[in-house]
Amino acid sequence: MVVRSRRPTLAGELLVLQLAIVVVVLVAVAAVSLAQSEATFDRVEGRRVTALAEEMAGNPLLRTQLVLPAPGEVLAPLLQTTRTRSNVTSVTVADADGEIVAATNPTLVGTRLPVEGANVARARGWSGELAVAGGRELVAQAPVLAEHVDHVGEHIGTVMIGRASPSVWQRLSGASSYLLAYLGTASVLGVAGSWLLARRIKRQTLGLEPREIAGLAEHREAMLFGLAEGVVALDPRLRLTLVNEVGRALLDLPENCVGMSLADLGIEGRLYDVLAGTGGDRGAGQRDEVVVRRGRVLVMNRMEVTKDGRRLGSVTTLRDRTELARMERELGSFRSSTELLRAQAHEFSNQLHTISGLIQIGEHDEVVRYVRALRKHRESLDLTLTSRVRDRAVAALLMAKSALAAERRVQLRISERTALDRLEPMDSADVATVLGNLVDNALDAAAASERADGAWVEVELSQDASCVEIVVRDSGPGVAPELAQEVFSHGFTTKAAQGGVRGIGLALTRLVCTRRGGEVSVTNTETGAVFTARMSVGRPAERETEEIR
Repeated sequence: MVVRSRRPTLAGELLVLQLAIVVVVLVAVAAVSLAQSEATFDRVEGRRVTALAEEMAGNPLLRTQLVLPAPGEVLAPLLQTTRTRSNVTSVTVADADGEIVAATNPTLVGTRLPVEGANVARARGWSGELAVAGGRELVAQAPVLAEHVDHVGEHIGTVMIGRASPSVWQRLSGASSYLLAYLGTASVLGVAGSWLLARRIKRQTLGLEPREIAGLAEHREAMLFGLAEGVVALDPRLRLTLVNEVGRALLDLPENCVGMSLADLGIEGRLYDVLAGTGGDRGAGQRDEVVVRRGRVLVMNRMEVTKDGRRLGSVTTLRDRTELARMERELGSFRSSTELLRAQAHEFSNQLHTISGLIQIGEHDEVVRYVRALRKHRESLDLTLTSRVRDRAVAALLMAKSALAAERRVQLRISERTALDRLEPMDSADVATVLGNLVDNALDAAAASERADGAWVEVELSQDASCVEIVVRDSGPGVAPELAQEVFSHGFTTKAAQGGVRGIGLALTRLVCTRRGGEVSVTNTETGAVFTARMSVGRPAERETEEIR
């Protein structure tokens, strides 16, 4: 059975580390204290032994006896008295040649005086540390000058007084009265601080150990950067705390965006409202919000993040719906054809029922007049569209919308000022997309209105050398002034003025116009809303010389 050793916890590791730091600091404090003690000893004792050496060098007895033969016997009591009274380690006297003639240590008599530097040789004083009798002493050397009338000022000897330097233990013992108290206090404070710091860090890391935190970080990186959706996290101050590569690309953010606020990044308008949660109930999540950002149609979901009743920020996911919008645009023509066939089938069914009823009651003349009226209306509509709208895709779209409008009891009118030539296929597709979305919204608004003179929608198309203008008017209730710009940035339909329904039609309309260097806007008139869209197009396609009838 293999017993695995228990790995130390984060709090334990921090406590050990802090204790090691405390020990190092204490050792450093002790070293500094010893250095200060040594400096103080050298300064104070150096001055004292220097003064003693100078005082003894000026002693008349010493000056008199030093020039006589065998002065050691006479000077020995003076040296011992000075040593005992002054509490010094050694007192030594040498003649002019540097030979020791008297000393408190008899073994030094007859040896050479240890001289440091040339000051003593030039009858000058000196102080410092020297090795004396196998030990280190702080010594002071002072010259002895003759006082005899014939030899006044002559260098006749040297006095050296030494004080043994205390050991490290002696210095610690001397400083124990305050040093131990300081070190003990520092140790207690350091241990207590280390313990409190370890507890605080353990609380902040939610009790997780370093390996667990590293594992969570690795899993987070793998999860966030493995998603096909963008992820943006904000703190309560609306600063980015996290964004993956997909989110940064979708929002076109710089690489160093983490830590910057939304205002610093230049995010405003609809995108700011969704990310900051200022557009609705901040306590609830915002689902499937449509935002147009620099040519992309984004669907965003925002959720608040809270813990223990404290708001930590928010997380928003982003999905790029631009490709889906493009596919919807490509399928628009198929939907229009399907709707046209369905509406026409419904219309033909109603007409056949009417003709069948007239025949059954024997009103044959009325049947003829009814059929002629239907043919005349059809020829009038075909003539209007073919004469004013020469692009077949756009004309077919208007035919389909006309059938849908009739089914919903809305009159679709083509303005007399309408004039549109043949377009390039890509231009025609974009014009049809914008026109279809605007007409659909206008039909919704007009059908919901209750007008005594009937509901209607009017379309006006105009074209110059490089631009197509689309104007769609309706008899609906109009768009609320506060939503005049938001209907495009939010992706609202015209129903937003009444019920706040969201869609992608107007957002796609604005996207197509913006990509083609144009714009789309809405205004209100007495009769309803007026949507105006402009976009640049290529050169008109060459007209066919003959039309196939």
